Amino acid sequence: MNNGIISFSSDQENISSAELLPQDKDSDILSLRPKSFKEYVGQKDTVETLNIAIQAAKMRKEPLEHILLHGPPGLGKTTISHIIANEINKGLTITSGPALEKGGDLIGMLTSLGTGDIFFIDEIHRIPKLVEEFLYPAMEDYAVDFVFDKGINARSYRYKLKQFVLIGATTRVGLLSSPLRDRFGIFRTLDFYSVKDLITIVKRSALILKVEIDDKGANELAKRSRGTPRIANRLLKRVRDYSQVKFDGKITKIIVDAALALEGIDSVGLTVLDRNYLNTIIDFYKGGPVGIEAIAATLQEETDTLVDVVEPYLLKIGMIIRTSSGRKVPVKAYDHLKIEF
Repeated sequence: MNNGIISFSSDQENISSAELLPQDKDSDILSLRPKSFKEYVGQKDTVETLNIAIQAAKMRKEPLEHILLHGPPGLGKTTISHIIANEINKGLTITSGPALEKGGDLIGMLTSLGTGDIFFIDEIHRIPKLVEEFLYPAMEDYAVDFVFDKGINARSYRYKLKQFVLIGATTRVGLLSSPLRDRFGIFRTLDFYSVKDLITIVKRSALILKVEIDDKGANELAKRSRGTPRIANRLLKRVRDYSQVKFDGKITKIIVDAALALEGIDSVGLTVLDRNYLNTIIDFYKGGPVGIEAIAATLQEETDTLVDVVEPYLLKIGMIIRTSSGRKVPVKAYDHLKIEF
């Protein structure tokens, strides 16, 4: 702590951030992505719903309805879009809300889609309003409207699109406008994974990466993965490196403990940023309640980072409480941090 400001290592934050990082695009990480729902672990209700929708669409020989996936980062929204494209044997075009800055960007992508192709938009809640309005007729009528000239010479032309399938992914479903949200036929929320499912994912990934890991090592790694497969795979790579350099390459609980201690990740998966977040509320605001803007200002961190990345897991494990007057730290967090309540 320095001059009332809490600092932390960006490397330690990144290693267990659920956000997509450049290292997640490495070929060995991409190879861990399941190719079908038979290989997919967890989210049973969502998988069953999508399987039924895919089979019904195939029986009717119709494209799928538009799909909206909601949940914290790293739970498999992009992976599900890849699987759906594989299951129906159609093309997949991927973009994100912030990348669609102008209507022309969106129209160029829509006009290149074939019948039944998947159009996946990550962070769909961040599409600019003017661009979003082009999606309404595209989703409902499979058409886009062009306006030529201005004033009394203005003319409108409607361009028909192929029947594509839009899959939207969002971490902030409340920020979606009602007209956009209501145009999705299938809406599924992805939840954090259980330790049991994460153990299965860790063992599968270790097998693909040709890394030997015992049951206790897989269990410990799963417990510290914040209920998120993306983090589990990222931590597995870091523990693999540590084991190969410091030991004989086999991953055990002792090696997981040592490797993740080096990364600043504790027994329940909390990072330096998580602990600083909790300590800020305790030290500066007497345990709360306190507004998120005040916490962000003290940490010198973006409010969106705290809301999207830090808070979902802390809420899930009961380390913070949201109230109408702000955030509070319960006794459970004091006990974990070994601070007297």
